[in-house]
Amino acid sequence: MLPDLRTAIATVCLSGTLDDKLAAAAAAGFDGVELFENDLLADRRGPAEIRERCAGLGLTIDLYQPLRDFEAVPPDVLARNLRRAEHKFDVMAELGVDTVLVCSSVSPDSINDDDLAAEQLHLLASRAAERGLRIAYEALAWGRFVNGYEHAWRIVRRAGHPALGVCLDSFHILSKEDDPRAIRAIPGEKIFFLQLADAPTLPMDVLQWSRHHRLFPGQGDFDLTTFTRNVLDAGYRGPLSLEVFNDVFRQADPYRAAVDARRSLLALQDSLGLLDVPAAPGATGYAFAELVGGPDLASLGFSRTGVHRSKPVELWTQGDARVLVNAEGEPGEIGALGITVPDPAGAAQRAKVLLAPPLSRTAGPGEAPLTAIAAPDGTHVFLCADDDWLGDFVPTGESAPGAGITGIDHVALTQPFDNFDEATLFYRSVLGLEPGATAEFAAPFGLVRGRGVSGGVRLTLDAALVRRGGWAPAVPSPQHIAFTCADAVACAEALWRSGARLVDVPGNYYDDLAARTDLPAERVAALRARSVLYDRDERGEYLHFYTELAGARVFFEVVQRIGGYSGFGVVNAPVRMAAHHEVRRGR
Repeated sequence: MLPDLRTAIATVCLSGTLDDKLAAAAAAGFDGVELFENDLLADRRGPAEIRERCAGLGLTIDLYQPLRDFEAVPPDVLARNLRRAEHKFDVMAELGVDTVLVCSSVSPDSINDDDLAAEQLHLLASRAAERGLRIAYEALAWGRFVNGYEHAWRIVRRAGHPALGVCLDSFHILSKEDDPRAIRAIPGEKIFFLQLADAPTLPMDVLQWSRHHRLFPGQGDFDLTTFTRNVLDAGYRGPLSLEVFNDVFRQADPYRAAVDARRSLLALQDSLGLLDVPAAPGATGYAFAELVGGPDLASLGFSRTGVHRSKPVELWTQGDARVLVNAEGEPGEIGALGITVPDPAGAAQRAKVLLAPPLSRTAGPGEAPLTAIAAPDGTHVFLCADDDWLGDFVPTGESAPGAGITGIDHVALTQPFDNFDEATLFYRSVLGLEPGATAEFAAPFGLVRGRGVSGGVRLTLDAALVRRGGWAPAVPSPQHIAFTCADAVACAEALWRSGARLVDVPGNYYDDLAARTDLPAERVAALRARSVLYDRDERGEYLHFYTELAGARVFFEVVQRIGGYSGFGVVNAPVRMAAHHEVRRGR
């Protein structure tokens, strides 16, 4: 096993003043920081005072950045650049940092001449070495002439100075789809620094992509495990450091963002086999979903089958679907999820290592000692072993005929927009759920972003991209539980007859459905009669319908999956949202 590696974060990743950023990084457990020059310039303390502040927090300053547009320039420009570099060396000496980042030039003054670049970088490294400093040369993906890491390494090798090495940045390499396997050919001692960032796949200008859309590892689409493995196999033993430019992170609470950032590096180390932590728990299903308040579950065919021995909680069941109704708390929301895992103690230990906050819980005599952790949106996640927890409920003997609901298919939780990516990483790293593709759709009141995560259980995470003013619907963070059934049309008919308040879908939807699919007319008519929505992909079909709101922000969905359909009917979400809004406005 490779030795433990230190972790660091660039101050540009976090919001606030420099002191805010340093305090947040230290509180999250980082070992060091990359000090971004703008943060230094905006601070009233001198470099020596900042060094003392970092030391007091237990942080080292591992990199000072950046020195830009230095190499391959005419003599007069070089003279100015050297004067600027000497000033930075003075600052670095006071800060106590020995490595400075030099980004490949984007200046119109630069010349396409590798020999000249190597010569001038050699000169810079010589001056740095006289003061015990090092130069880490990084190829920007948009560099004027040097925009690939292999090109940067050729120049460093040609320069041939021990105080000159490369800085490898995952974004600059993976955004251009450069092959990271060639990293193994770089001697480990010449890799002076490693910067890590994830990102979603976006077809856009790489500079804008870099400046606004980077993410912490595990939140995007890059294969950072393979990338980092190549760097470590080359012999790199410096810190794993984050350099993430993201508009949301740079406005968010720095303490929360720093914890999210550190969790991303812990999860990355776990994927590399460098972390002593139990494996992802391997969820096997939903034990229960808990609602706060009293929605009308009887009209959905549920039976009140149990009452908790010591808490104001009722158990409602239908088939394998179990819903707890908690009389305490803000009514009309999903308060908790019970997820069945083979080893709750191991899952709890993994959650602790990955910085998931544990939740205290009092259990009465003989009651199941359930372990709970807090998800980013505040939802309580209980880790359950089989059905032991059912012994906490006294049977009522009540029974209802049911309506065809058989279990829980998925739970949909709306996330605050600023925490959408944090939630993805939480469920991926802590519970081992794999995220699907991110989808955006035009809802009646703006764009909505959604992403499913699955693996033994299914969740959908949604967020409104922008919400402004009082015109938007007054339903904060809508949530819903989706139940399974064997026949959606028959289940909808049964629920309609029992008095359930189902959403009425406009006829225009079915006219379009008939026109764009090859469904038989009688099948479309059956769907229309009971407002059942339809979707399909190359693997199967998805039939689903919704109830009206059953409280402040909760509603229910009933789904029928046919074949290997694995999505969530996202294409139909705007229709459902418009119908819900119509009901709230009283039609």
